[in-house]
Amino acid sequence: MVVNALPDTSRVRLVATDLDGTLLDGDGLISPRTARALLDAEAAGITVVFVTGRPLRWMDELWTHVGDHGLAICSNGGVVYDAAAHRVVRARPISTSTVLDVAARISEVAPGTAYALEKLRGGYVEPGFAPGRPKPPDVRVAPLRDLLDEPQGVVVKLLALDEGREPEEYWRLVEDAVGDRVTTTWSAFGPLVEMSGVGVSKASTLERLCASRGIGASEVLALGDMPNDLPMLSWAGVSYAMGNAHPSVRAMADHVAPHHAQHGVAQVIEELLAR
Repeated sequence: MVVNALPDTSRVRLVATDLDGTLLDGDGLISPRTARALLDAEAAGITVVFVTGRPLRWMDELWTHVGDHGLAICSNGGVVYDAAAHRVVRARPISTSTVLDVAARISEVAPGTAYALEKLRGGYVEPGFAPGRPKPPDVRVAPLRDLLDEPQGVVVKLLALDEGREPEEYWRLVEDAVGDRVTTTWSAFGPLVEMSGVGVSKASTLERLCASRGIGASEVLALGDMPNDLPMLSWAGVSYAMGNAHPSVRAMADHVAPHHAQHGVAQVIEELLAR
């Protein structure tokens, strides 16, 4: 791992942070210390962007902790949301034909796969998707073709789950089958592959957002913990893996922050602002 000197505050104009396992504590909440650090960063003129695989519908609880302000890149780059304006700034969808083609290809090589969709304002799963887990009341359960007909906006993420497989092995199988049609990513928590449109990722959407504000990669500090954060961390001028991060993330990041349960993001921001 190459460790670079922490840049002066004057060079960092934007902090991009993942949520689960990064910004959020062990209870999945934003601690008072972390909320204060985020506000202090913005008061110092540093833009804070939340960059997550979470769908937009899971973000409402976050805004109450950060004062209904800030920008979020959700669904691994599929959606950009402005909390202050309460509006979707941009969506980068997957076409219905692509979803059907991708699902058919995956099912050929992994017939035990079940699928789920994230649309702009709704979650949808097939009956065989994580059957042992309770489904939230806002999630519709139906076969994939029926889910695509639901009138809740465009598809921004496709998920594939095969609980009989090892996570990384399953991701490689899916990537080989459909990597020319979608962008795939995975985490270490289970055999779940998340898919966005070609070229759509946390990194590419963050890069577009920064470009629209005249911010270059060298002026971005990014923090994350899982393989889906790797492109974002690689693109940013300064990258931090959390102390609890996946080994692949720790291996490529410039720095290692404290564990997310120890307010690691807050500690990084506090050190940044103290310089």
